[in-house]
Amino acid sequence: TLSCSSWPASPGLRWEKRWCDLRLIPLLHSRFSQYLPGSDLCRQNAFQVVAVDGVCSGIIQCLSAEDCIDWLQAIASNISNLTKHNIKKINRNFPVNQQIVYMGWTEEREQDSLQDRMYTPKFLALRGSSLYKFIAPPVTTWDWTRAEKTFSVYEIMCKILKDSDLLDRRKHCFSVQSESGEDLYFSVELESDLTLWEKAFQTATFLEVERIQCKTYACVLESHLMGLTIDFSMGFVCFDAATKAVLWRYKFSQLKGSSDDGKSKIKFLFQNQDTKQIEAKELEFSNLFAVLHCIHSFFAAKVACLDPLYVGSQATASALPTTSGTGKLKYTT
Repeated sequence: TLSCSSWPASPGLRWEKRWCDLRLIPLLHSRFSQYLPGSDLCRQNAFQVVAVDGVCSGIIQCLSAEDCIDWLQAIASNISNLTKHNIKKINRNFPVNQQIVYMGWTEEREQDSLQDRMYTPKFLALRGSSLYKFIAPPVTTWDWTRAEKTFSVYEIMCKILKDSDLLDRRKHCFSVQSESGEDLYFSVELESDLTLWEKAFQTATFLEVERIQCKTYACVLESHLMGLTIDFSMGFVCFDAATKAVLWRYKFSQLKGSSDDGKSKIKFLFQNQDTKQIEAKELEFSNLFAVLHCIHSFFAAKVACLDPLYVGSQATASALPTTSGTGKLKYTT
């Protein structure tokens, strides 16, 4: 880089060199990318940073791939620390069941292949019982009511995609299947971003299942209106919707398999505790994917409860100290 120089005020004095700021990029809620905007084409050893107000750094070209990765990791770490610090401040104003677990930028892949842009920046947040998808970070309480989409965190399925599952040249991707069966496809910049998202989603799901304890869905059995309750303590309980009489109940450990037709029907295979025989139970739902995802969430939470380290980490996560770090990316010449 070049430096600004001041002409000596009097003969015999040396040149004075100092750095001049050309542009300051606030890093809180900023995003960065190596990819050409809207595409899966990755720049070689280059990236750009875009602030929340739209101020852009321009293309930053690094001398080597190692330098580029070092810069990206340093910026990502700084943004992460700022976000954690900001979340901690915001959560002071929210009740326990509305705490923010995650906030960050992703890029969503457009489902319409005819679109000019293959990817669009989206800001995701996990707060309380919901996953929020925004076009810009929420700043005020009112902003939280204006999300582009909102999903119940225990009624959606998140999958970290392997290389063989990727749809294009972008790495570090994950999918979210909604309660209606809609598949959303997201990309993040670094593997560490993907790990952060995965852990946050698991945490949000665990905390919400632990909070609600049970969820009941209307269903049909042989043309009769029934109810299926998924209970964190008891397991599965099927009852008559009119009389509330219980038809059958099974523990989570008794479920040995299940299948669905992709539309409305689920067949459960439970093992009878006394006879050890497999008993099939088929129910029909109007919201098949929500039920399937909810069952998966409850099972995941049950498994997590078997890991004392995981449970302990959830209890202490909100108490962990965070540092705000340096809040701006500075350009000097």
